Amino acid sequence: MKRRTALIWSMALAVFCAGTAAASEPVLPAGFTTRTIAMQDGAQIFVRTGGSGPAVLLIHGFGDTGDMWGPLAADLAKTHTVIVPDLRGMGRSSKATSGYDKKSQAGDMRAVVTALGQDHSAVVGHDIGTMVAYAYAASYPDKSDKLVVMDAPVPGIPPWDQIILSPALWHFNFGGPNAERLVAGRERIYLDRFWNEFAGDPTKIDEATRRHYAKIYAQPGAMRAAFAQFNTIGAKDVADNIAFSKNKLPMPVLAIGGAKSFGANMAAVMRNAATNVQEAVVPNAGHWLMEEAPQATIHLIDGFLTAP
Repeated sequence: MKRRTALIWSMALAVFCAGTAAASEPVLPAGFTTRTIAMQDGAQIFVRTGGSGPAVLLIHGFGDTGDMWGPLAADLAKTHTVIVPDLRGMGRSSKATSGYDKKSQAGDMRAVVTALGQDHSAVVGHDIGTMVAYAYAASYPDKSDKLVVMDAPVPGIPPWDQIILSPALWHFNFGGPNAERLVAGRERIYLDRFWNEFAGDPTKIDEATRRHYAKIYAQPGAMRAAFAQFNTIGAKDVADNIAFSKNKLPMPVLAIGGAKSFGANMAAVMRNAATNVQEAVVPNAGHWLMEEAPQATIHLIDGFLTAP
C-alpha cells in the first residue's frame, strides 16, 4: 500500500513539474533588437524590432506589456518589420507624469515608427492598445496601411454611451493617490481580477505569465501610470475620438472580438468609425486573445496583413 501511494504521489509530482516547465513567461523572439527613444516631453519609450519587409506596429494594453506579442511577432517577422513598443508608463518605458491620453500616445507611436526609419505601417492594438491604435490611424490616415483592433471599446464611438454603463468597466474611473495606496503591494491581486473575470478560460493565463506581469506592474510608478491610461478616457479621449470620427477611417480594418467578451460588438463599433471593416470572432476566447487563443488570433492577423 505504501509503495502504491508513493508511486501515485511520484506520478502526480511528475505531471505537476511537466506542467510547470511547459509554462514560461512571455518573451519576444531572440534576435529582436532593443532601443529607447526619447519623446519631445522627455518620456522614454522602450521598443523592440525585428524582421524585414513592410512595417507593422504592435500596441499592447493594460495587464500586459509588449511582451504579450511574442508569438505574433515571431510569425510576422518572417514577412514584416515588426515594431513592438511599451506604452509610456508601462513595461520598460519611463513612468511619465502626463501624456496618457490616446491622441498623445499616438504621437509617441508615430515618433517611434519614424525614429526606426519607417514611414508607412500597419497598426495592431489590443485593449488600451486598441484605443491608441485607433487614435494613430485617425491622426495619420495616410501613413496607416491597415488597422487591426482587438477586443476593447473605442471611447466616444457608438455605442459608447451604452458600453460605458457596464459595471465591468468600473476601473475606467479608478485611480488617484488613495487607489495607488490600496493596490501597493497587492498588484497581483488587482491584476488577477482582470485576468480571471475577463478571460473565457482563466487557466489560459498561466502562473508564469501572471508572475511576470505582476512583477512589472509592481515597479515604482507603474500602477499610477496604469490608472492614468484609464482616467484620461473620460477626461480627454471621448472628445478627441468624437472629433476624429467626423472623418471615417479609409484603410481596411480588421475588428477581432473574443466570443466570450466583445465578440461581434468589436466590428459594430468600428463600422461607426471606418468605411471598410472586416469582422472576426475568436471562438471560446475571452478578452485575452493572445494568451487564450494565440494560434487562431495569429492566423486572423497574418491573413489580414498579407492579403492584397
